[in-house]
Amino acid sequence: MKRFLSTLCVSLLVCWYAKAQEAPSDTTWRIAGENTLLLNQSSFSNWAAGGINSFAANLIFNYGFNYKKDRWSWDNKVIAAYGLTKQKSVGWRKNDDRIVLNSLLGYEATERWLYTFYLNFNTQFADGFQYDGDNNSTLISTAFAPAYLSFGPGFAYKESDNFRFNLSPAAARFIFVTNDELSNQGAFGVDPGSTSRFEFGASFDAYYKVDVMENISVENILKLYSNYLEDPQNVDVDYTFNLFMKVNDYISVNGGVQLIYDDNTLIPRQADGVIIPGSERPTLQVRQVLGAGITYKF
Repeated sequence: MKRFLSTLCVSLLVCWYAKAQEAPSDTTWRIAGENTLLLNQSSFSNWAAGGINSFAANLIFNYGFNYKKDRWSWDNKVIAAYGLTKQKSVGWRKNDDRIVLNSLLGYEATERWLYTFYLNFNTQFADGFQYDGDNNSTLISTAFAPAYLSFGPGFAYKESDNFRFNLSPAAARFIFVTNDELSNQGAFGVDPGSTSRFEFGASFDAYYKVDVMENISVENILKLYSNYLEDPQNVDVDYTFNLFMKVNDYISVNGGVQLIYDDNTLIPRQADGVIIPGSERPTLQVRQVLGAGITYKF
């Protein structure tokens, strides 16, 4: 299953790239992207107030492949991000790890409303761990464990590339857990020993980006999902806020906050740095990134 999903992701990217290369100069494809390297460093020596030496690096690829012809449109977004941070006391740890593929096929019903079919895929590159107070690690995730694949028909409102939303009232979602250790634990809502879980419900996706002032823009991405088959009142939430501050054509300061609540993702609690067995429960997940770096756009 892992090999199949990897092949599917690569095939989609190759198809998008090949299609763009085949198109003439007056193509109906519009391709835009940016590659960003963010760096953050702090160092202390004989500092009375105290502090821990640290270094962080994040690499982010963000590409859009958009097609428009007559009443048809096809918007695709590919995001790949990975980051590491190092502290003197604990060594290297991961601080970002994402693979995101979003695709929305639309047929124009009116000027701004479309009939749509969407597809979304999410996973990560590497192992994820939870650490206790003694720096002991517990595996909690890995590549394709979990992986989320959702798709379904719906309708969308699109004012521009910077403001749109899509609602699918009949959305299928598969959750894959291909790691045996996590699968046997029943992680991410799968039955113990199973490598996948099927859900059917409603999906809502919204995107809004605005320039708040010259060279400063903010981006909002919201995803909601309700599973009709089990506890539909427990809505899964994934919200991302990104801040972009442009210094010049190549230097930028970027920050971001991502908030996730998933009823099927159980996070163990800690007391005095010790993980409490059997304390797993759904909770709000928070990821924050801030750094200055180099960005290349095209």
